[in-house]
Amino acid sequence: MSNYTITVLGSHSALDVCRGAKDLGFRTLVVCQKGREKTYQKYYASNSGLGCVDECLVLDKFSDILKHHIQKKLLTRNAIFIPHRSFEVYINDYNAIEKKFKVPIFGNRKLLRYEERNQKPNQYNLLQKAKIKFPKIFKRPSEIDRLVIVKVQQKKVSFERGFFFASTPKQFDDEAKKRIESGLISKVSLDNAVIEEFVVGVGVNFNFFYSPISKRVELIGTDTRRQTNLDGVLRLPAPQQMEALKYLEVTFKEMGHTAVTLPESLLEEVYDIGERFVSVTKKEVKPGVIGPFALQALIRPIFPELEIVVYDVSPRMPGSPGIFVTPYSGYLYGENLSMGKRVVMEIKDAIEQNCLDKVLT
Repeated sequence: MSNYTITVLGSHSALDVCRGAKDLGFRTLVVCQKGREKTYQKYYASNSGLGCVDECLVLDKFSDILKHHIQKKLLTRNAIFIPHRSFEVYINDYNAIEKKFKVPIFGNRKLLRYEERNQKPNQYNLLQKAKIKFPKIFKRPSEIDRLVIVKVQQKKVSFERGFFFASTPKQFDDEAKKRIESGLISKVSLDNAVIEEFVVGVGVNFNFFYSPISKRVELIGTDTRRQTNLDGVLRLPAPQQMEALKYLEVTFKEMGHTAVTLPESLLEEVYDIGERFVSVTKKEVKPGVIGPFALQALIRPIFPELEIVVYDVSPRMPGSPGIFVTPYSGYLYGENLSMGKRVVMEIKDAIEQNCLDKVLT
């Protein structure tokens, strides 16, 4: 396996990928941005006999990975690149990812753009065709007749969330105006926002893996998000929440994830929506899902049953290294697996079976 170098952008879930690669005998390379390399060059470098990062390639900015001479370095190392959300947002050009990035990617590079709600078709189209329940979408503020979450991107950092809540058209206008005046969002980003029914339920991310080699959907782990400053506000008693919201704007920046588990009575339905999603992507975005994907959901009571409502799709490596502490991969493999290790297991199987073309695009 030392003939190949597992390569990842130095952010998001890079260490999860690198640890899995080292465990299975691969060399690892992290592409870093100047000023953010110490995590990989010092604290988790493998030169001391510990750690999991063999080499860092430090660039002035992440998007320089598209430059011809940088790609040539990666190709010389026989790199297999593992994409994650930071790769998408720092490159910020799906056409370039699909056509200009010549390094082999583990997974379906054409599926990555479906994560963006403001492109057509997108994740909602896939969910609809898979007959997976998702929140009601309102086409315009005047249609709002219940509590909604307005999914709008921040003005200065386009990939960060500037989400807000509203339950009437007037409240939408008031909340939007307040955030535009503060500089958190822009009129342009508001015009591209998605107005989505707010589903009251328990949040669970279903972190799946689809193996084109074994043709099997696997639930690797389940988790939920921790977000700032939303989590801090929610920890306050109601009167103090109201007081805090006089001067705070609630934001949804992810700060981490925590593990959750499910009642076993739900597992059959969870697997069913995962399999339906994979089946639809094979038809709509050939060759379909390869490897990791996450369906982020809310579970709500619809008496006398429970209903799973998927509100977000991550068609790539999830940003939750802690999912291995949940038991679902262990039930299958006899040991708990990180998503990083499961990805590299698939690559290793593909090399040994001489079918890398099934997992790389």
